[in-house]
Amino acid sequence: MRGPVVVVGDTLLDRDVEGVVNRLCPDSPVPVLDETVAIDRPGGAGLAAVFAAAQGAEVVLVTALADDAGGARLSALLADAGVQVYPLALSGATPEKIRLRVRGRVLLRHDRGVAPGEPGPPSDEVLRVIAAASAVLVSDYGRGVARQPALRAALAATRAPVVWDPHPRGPAAVPGVHLATPNESEVRDLVPTPPGASRLATASRGAQGLRRRWRAGAVAVTLGGDGALLCHAGSTPLVVPTPGSAEGDTCGAGDRFAAAASLALARGALVSEAVQVAVAEASAYVAGGGVATALPPPVRARSGSVTRAPGTRGGPVLTGVVGPGGDRIGVAAVAALLADVRAAGGTVVATGGCFDLLHAGHVATLQAARQLGDCLIVCLNSDASVAGLKGPERPVLSEGDRSRLLAAMSCVDAVMIFDEPTPDAALTWLRPDIWVKGGDYATGGGDATLPEAEVLRRWGGHTVVVPYLDGRSTTDMIARSGGGRPTGASRAVGQPAEPDRVAARSSTTPGGERTR
Repeated sequence: MRGPVVVVGDTLLDRDVEGVVNRLCPDSPVPVLDETVAIDRPGGAGLAAVFAAAQGAEVVLVTALADDAGGARLSALLADAGVQVYPLALSGATPEKIRLRVRGRVLLRHDRGVAPGEPGPPSDEVLRVIAAASAVLVSDYGRGVARQPALRAALAATRAPVVWDPHPRGPAAVPGVHLATPNESEVRDLVPTPPGASRLATASRGAQGLRRRWRAGAVAVTLGGDGALLCHAGSTPLVVPTPGSAEGDTCGAGDRFAAAASLALARGALVSEAVQVAVAEASAYVAGGGVATALPPPVRARSGSVTRAPGTRGGPVLTGVVGPGGDRIGVAAVAALLADVRAAGGTVVATGGCFDLLHAGHVATLQAARQLGDCLIVCLNSDASVAGLKGPERPVLSEGDRSRLLAAMSCVDAVMIFDEPTPDAALTWLRPDIWVKGGDYATGGGDATLPEAEVLRRWGGHTVVVPYLDGRSTTDMIARSGGGRPTGASRAVGQPAEPDRVAARSSTTPGGERTR
């Protein structure tokens, strides 16, 4: 493949809440679900992107993320799955689908964020990556991303094969797509057929109607356990049956079908070959247990509540903490700040690091960073992240203490804690206008030497360097105090530079290696 597989569309936060029912509610004749485990995953276009990334492809997801806890959770989940997110701004709330399940069966589905928000315009980097794609999958869930005019123009202009997975509430496919992949229900909504027609006749008539209306190269109508029907330029459709039994949980099967077809086209397959591959993979996915077993381990393992307190595991800190500065700590506090600053047309500035044993060098960097915009958000490595980067003897101070100290500073407006080795997921959600690092990073390489620069370019953000105070180093402070051994050059991504190491550091630091 000459470029990444690009997925464009609406991403939702899906949550499966598994439990047991042993009683009825005393004030209403409804079952009471006692929760045993909750598992979060990306839904919609995000799920299609995760499926493609699990097959070893380089995957870029162009989607809209809201400034709320759900958007932060999605950023973390997608980063875990190896998906590169090129975010658009999203007004309103993150759409969520919560399935309450007992013994693998859905008892009730609870939806949040039903009213779709308005996606923002794409950056130049988004348009560039679409033009350079090896294949593009438009995973439309009817929430507005596929309607964005600049995105539609880029999709119509790309030379890559385009697969369009439509939605009845979404727009028409752009003219010239290689393959559209509606299911039976969507075909009936999009192309009314006379009553009494057979199933195959209805699918064939609908597919040919959509192919002509959208000027598509081909339309494959998915038929559930019976495979798919493919209509192209010829008058006779191709029926692709499933290779075996495909009974089971079908949630996500359409996304798996569209992702598999897109990957096959990216690798040079004919449309008919791509549909056969997609039918086989979607059938195996359903027969193998569906989404509960198909997601890669890092995504599937991130279970439990999306809200945690400092010092616990399971994603970003979403709640405030008790004590000085507690109302400025966590994703909820950050989301409120982002809403206020962006509503006023202000500039969002962010920086990050471990900030273990806060010293004058840190203070100088934070004060300089705050002067560059209208707010300063600090992305703080969690205890687990620091230990992974610097060794088991670090951090000296817990994330709860470190976050309180930072939030108590007048130049810091909010603090969020992240568990990953790099702040990429946090940055993707924050979309700061400016990312600040302390130290002489620019020597000999300019902006390209900064590990976060590529991430900031996805939405048109900028990375800058501010001077540091000479002679300040957390590692040296620990060594001089006898409180621990020096840990060498290992450093958390985003930590203000410790000047005694700058001269010896290459452009890619141990803590600054990109993860996919």
